[in-house]
Amino acid sequence: MNTKLTLMIQKDVIVNAKKYASVSGKSLSVIVENYLKFITREELLQEPEITPNIKTLQGSFKVPKDFDYKKELSKKMGEKYL
Repeated sequence: MNTKLTLMIQKDVIVNAKKYASVSGKSLSVIVENYLKFITREELLQEPEITPNIKTLQGSFKVPKDFDYKKELSKKMGEKYL
């Protein structure tokens, strides 16, 4: 059974989504429905199983409280590719 749903979405996003739907030959409703089905699949909602090898690493090092993962990743990627 289909049920009506009202969404508040930025106008430019709607315009681009309608273009995409037209090009792909699908309705915007079908695209949104398929996306919602995909992100709510049962296997995606379950916690991933932690393997025994990974469990042995838990607690093996401490990260400083002020550690900025994104900053460090950006720095290392810059060193690697620049």
